[in-house]
Amino acid sequence: MKIHLLNTVISWFLKKRKHQMELFLKYPVDVQNELLLNLLKTAKNTEIGKKYNFSKITNFEMYVKTVPLQQYESIEPIIERVRKGEQNVIWPTKIKWFAKSSGTTNAKSKYIPVSNESLHNCHYKAVKDMLCLYINNNDDAKMFSGKNLRLGGSSAVFEDNDTYFGDLSAIIIENLPLWAEYSSAPKQKTALISNWETKMDKIIKETINKDITNIAGVPSWMLVLLNKVLEVTKKNNILEVWPNLEVYFHGGVNFAPYKEQFKKLIPKDDFRYYETYNASEGFFAIQDRNNSSEMLLMLDYGIFYEFIPMHTFNGENSKTIPLKNVELNVNYALVITTNSGLWRYLIGDTITFTSLKPYRIKVSGRTKHFINAFGEELIIDNTETALQFTCKKTNSEVLDYTVAPIFMDKNKKGAHQWIIEFSKKPSNMDYFISLLDDKLKELNSDYEIKRHLDITLEKPKVIIAKHNLFYDWLKNKNKLGGQNKIPRLQNDRNFIEQLLILNSL
Repeated sequence: MKIHLLNTVISWFLKKRKHQMELFLKYPVDVQNELLLNLLKTAKNTEIGKKYNFSKITNFEMYVKTVPLQQYESIEPIIERVRKGEQNVIWPTKIKWFAKSSGTTNAKSKYIPVSNESLHNCHYKAVKDMLCLYINNNDDAKMFSGKNLRLGGSSAVFEDNDTYFGDLSAIIIENLPLWAEYSSAPKQKTALISNWETKMDKIIKETINKDITNIAGVPSWMLVLLNKVLEVTKKNNILEVWPNLEVYFHGGVNFAPYKEQFKKLIPKDDFRYYETYNASEGFFAIQDRNNSSEMLLMLDYGIFYEFIPMHTFNGENSKTIPLKNVELNVNYALVITTNSGLWRYLIGDTITFTSLKPYRIKVSGRTKHFINAFGEELIIDNTETALQFTCKKTNSEVLDYTVAPIFMDKNKKGAHQWIIEFSKKPSNMDYFISLLDDKLKELNSDYEIKRHLDITLEKPKVIIAKHNLFYDWLKNKNKLGGQNKIPRLQNDRNFIEQLLILNSL
């Protein structure tokens, strides 16, 4: 009876937020413009606010003329000052949390500032909104009669110069409000364990006898956990372990390659999947309808958006457009200004709008070639540097290469498949692969975590290309000469499968 009452009360509370959303749904441009002016007013007396005369800026046009576009490399020095304890530099309230992630071209890790305003008015608000939208769409939902199984980040929170850094999910778990902590499993201490192998074992031990009604986490890691649950319990599917499981909230990587595997693990026709779009820099969008692949762009989280059409993209020299000027099915690079002190920041993601009333989006990729099938965020600079190092060590030479993911299956872990055409092959291929793998770990902390103990990613799989493979592919596609290039990194297998067929002829 108590559990039923709790489910009813929480559902009623969350449904109330839907009425507040109506404001930005009805007046999206006005809400965004007002938000920008509030951010500028709030930060006008910070160091960056004085530098760019925030107090004099009264509209979007003045803002883009006054404040330059910035990537992480540009703002890293000022962020490092804040990490060392300086305050009122980029944001007026104290910033002591930094979300650590990899992906920059000249640093192993980047540290994204996370203010208290961002934690409460963006990340936690988004979690409540995610639940609100789900509850509003599903009157039969009983998720609060049981527990949410959260599968968070890969590391605990660490202290440095009286500031704290770690995976964003670890920061969020560290600061969870009581209502969220009460409804979640495993307990906080377990969720923050750094060693993934130990964490998995403890999560399973703590949850297999709980009434888990909903799960949340990155698909690649969640698959590892769910398969391990079946291994431990000797059950045939997850519903035999958690019969009241009704929804999976997912985000972080493309879900499409994983969906069929989840359907096999959770054989329930009316089981629901809800996608979210969040990053260290903020929480941006939430699926707002059942059985949809689109997400509602959330416009009142303290984040102001600008967009760069990718056909005109030129890094920090690009020209942006405001929300009111976006068009359907155009690929846009995302630019954000946030309540954590990021000003006109190029996040590196690309999106397309699938609806303009309301504004719904799909994540279309990155502004650069990448692989992020498992949350590893491998970029071209990583692979180029690692190959250069490995070739030097093995006295070998590479003519051309490409890399794509091998997606996980129930009996097969993920990996990266490389096709490399050598002009001078290494004498020991196994040694070449080991060196390459170790260098990638050194360059990219997210890759290193996913490779830890082969839990998610196995060693790279290298196929030696026949002579002129890449040339022949370009010739077949009528792409010889000019600016045509071989795609180095692809987040799907479309290109590499073409090469594999050609390589076998």
